[in-house]
Amino acid sequence: MGEETDAAREPDLIPVRMLNEYVYCPRLAYLEWVQGEFEDNADTVEGRFRHRRVDAPSGKLPSPGEDGSDATASGTEEGTTESRTLHARSVTLSSASLGLIAKMDLVETDGQRATPVDYKRGSAPDIPAGAWEPERVQVCAQGLILRDNGFACNGGVIYFTASKTRVEVAFDEELVERTRDAIQDLRRVAAGGTIPPPLVDSPKCPRCSLVGICLPDEVNLLSGRPDAHSDVVRSMAAAKDEGLPLYVGEQGAHVGLRGDTLEIRVQGKPVASMRRMEVSQVNVVGNVQVSAQAIRDLAGRNVPICHFSYGGWFSAITSGMVHKNVELRRRQFAVAEDPDRCLQLAKSFVEGKIRNTRTLLRRNHPSPPVPALRELARLGKQARGCASEESLLGVEGAAARMYFAHLQGMLKEGPTASFDFKSRNRRPPKDPVNAMLSFVYALLVKDLTVAVLAVGFDPLLGFYHKPRYGRPSLALDLAEEFRPLIGDSTVLTALNGGEVREADFVSSAGAVAMTPRCRRQVIAAYERRMDTLVTHPVFGYPISYRKVLYIQARLLARFLAGEIQRYPAFCTR
Repeated sequence: MGEETDAAREPDLIPVRMLNEYVYCPRLAYLEWVQGEFEDNADTVEGRFRHRRVDAPSGKLPSPGEDGSDATASGTEEGTTESRTLHARSVTLSSASLGLIAKMDLVETDGQRATPVDYKRGSAPDIPAGAWEPERVQVCAQGLILRDNGFACNGGVIYFTASKTRVEVAFDEELVERTRDAIQDLRRVAAGGTIPPPLVDSPKCPRCSLVGICLPDEVNLLSGRPDAHSDVVRSMAAAKDEGLPLYVGEQGAHVGLRGDTLEIRVQGKPVASMRRMEVSQVNVVGNVQVSAQAIRDLAGRNVPICHFSYGGWFSAITSGMVHKNVELRRRQFAVAEDPDRCLQLAKSFVEGKIRNTRTLLRRNHPSPPVPALRELARLGKQARGCASEESLLGVEGAAARMYFAHLQGMLKEGPTASFDFKSRNRRPPKDPVNAMLSFVYALLVKDLTVAVLAVGFDPLLGFYHKPRYGRPSLALDLAEEFRPLIGDSTVLTALNGGEVREADFVSSAGAVAMTPRCRRQVIAAYERRMDTLVTHPVFGYPISYRKVLYIQARLLARFLAGEIQRYPAFCTR
């Protein structure tokens, strides 16, 4: 018990790589070290590739004072200058006094002296110091760890793999002091629990792999900071996701892993396959089996498996380990206990929903009903000023009745002549339109559950929808503003385009369900909608609806962290 208590009191060792990140961008270090965020891009993948040789442990690091006579001296090679120097690759050392730990790419030793060699992708910059400050601080920190472990270490080396350039870094008093200051500053910022603000119009941001998580320009625009305000938000992340969802709805199908592909078999025969690296999520409907090997591979790459009942009810999700960002969940739980802040968020969700229903009605009705549009505009403003959750629920209900009373008018007479929609109903839906609405809403909630999990939230704890056993309340909160734009739009497109026919539904005891063909058509329409590019109404850059869901989840996290003054609902013009 005593040892556990002592261990709990010891401060976490700072990975030396985080010092590099902190000097480069304090916010980046906080995101990675404190909140556990990380995302690959081309630069990080290439960096790992170029590190593959030094990442493989080899050689022996002699203890201080040993002459290394029992070790094998390596010959001259890249990054070395002396044929008799001993080399140890991928060496992990720590220093309790400094509070640091480092995995050193290469350590050159010659008796008492040790020299850390840090490998970097790219070419050596043409600057007087030979390397940028973050890189020099990183190798200096490695040198300080070596000193604390008894080695003499007066300098290090940064080896740039692209230009095959070896840059000597002297550990002078100025660099050592800068490194020690960085250690203290990073620990202080991490302990403070407040994420550093984003850089302002920095050229560092576009190449950063975490730019889609950090949202530097977006947060600066919404923060209200006078020193950070800019009317231009750069489009620095991809407008669309590279990966695509995989849906498997054939009853009795089996999803397995075969080499580099996910293979779908029915009655033992392969019917389809998809490269595993191109899959962003796997959705199984009804009685579909997924092999243990496939589950392990998907979970290890944070690719969720979403489970639907045969009737289309989103019932479960299989994913990897819980997101490391405990800080965000603590804030989420604290805000959920604050009625005033919950109401503030709920008003944003509901106002956004009402504004988007009005937009959809105005765009899709052949003769937009002016009184209904005026009433929806009034209810949207009223939602913004509600003083209680009860009054907000009343406003939302009135707006929903007004909107759905005119939904039939958005259905074209030719393809939808046999579909009669009178009002919204569910559990179970009593007509084909409601059956489709319920299914696409389930798909939307599924995607938002995936998004909030990826950001680090607990999807079961919302601010407007109250916790209920097994219900993803936070995903339902965020779904409000997207029900018209994604859900209702998908249904209107599928019906008005003739993709779904009357024969695609079955009725039993007053309940209506979709046939497998109908479900496939609706999924295809939904995924097309999710892949549609839209100009972001606040930030002005093109982005797919699928990416918008993640942006909104991250903006909600930024609001909870106090970085932005309000949560901006996504409302198209």
